[in-house]
Amino acid sequence: MSNDAPRDVSVRSVERAIAILDLLAQGDWRTGAEVARGLQVHRSTALRLLATLERHALVERDQRTARYRLGRRLPQLASVVTGEFDLRYVARPVCEQLAGATGETATLDVLVGDVIVPIEQATASTSVVSVNWLGRRTPTHCTASGKAILAFGPAAVRERMLARPLEQVTPRTITDRVELEAQLDAARASGIARTHEELELGLDALAAPVFGADGEVVAALDVSGPSHRLRAGARPEFDRMTIERAADLSRRLGYRGKRAET
Repeated sequence: MSNDAPRDVSVRSVERAIAILDLLAQGDWRTGAEVARGLQVHRSTALRLLATLERHALVERDQRTARYRLGRRLPQLASVVTGEFDLRYVARPVCEQLAGATGETATLDVLVGDVIVPIEQATASTSVVSVNWLGRRTPTHCTASGKAILAFGPAAVRERMLARPLEQVTPRTITDRVELEAQLDAARASGIARTHEELELGLDALAAPVFGADGEVVAALDVSGPSHRLRAGARPEFDRMTIERAADLSRRLGYRGKRAET
């Protein structure tokens, strides 16, 4: 017997499961028998596949009629893709404007689990630094975006992140919780968070929070570049431009000035 046989069976089962989702996507409740006819398989095969999909909440079954429809987990999965896509799509021109105005690299960063991940980036044509940050995972406590998200995000998230040991990434990384909390307080007061050679020596950054329609922080808009150009106080107009562009992006996402309680 071919070693590919078990794999062929698994692939066929996946294809049939997808066909079931396509069938149920037409909008009507379907019985197991109707699904079996639609897939041209035995009723027991259809019921077995439906049971597996139901366990994973990809379909749901009406206990009274024994009919099936698409499950609640599908919108949750779709929102992960469409939410990031919509955010990137809306953020792209804002990043380009900010990069062009500052002559530096502008990124849109989000908190994924416990790390910061850039999902959109624009680099000015005049920038002497060309770094692709997209998808790169960085610690929260030593990035400007991480500090902005912690400063303006929910207190529970802030407490969870600060309760753990703070990794020493460079000699300038802040590893003292009290000192970091003081910086977060300052960021809330000024609207801008910043780092000085805390992630990489020679690299500084500043960031402002981006809010969604519900008032929750969804991302941070970040400007990064050589330390001698971005050091605190060197270019105060960069702070203003970053805050303004982050506010513009927040408005594009539906934010109307009412922040969620933190």
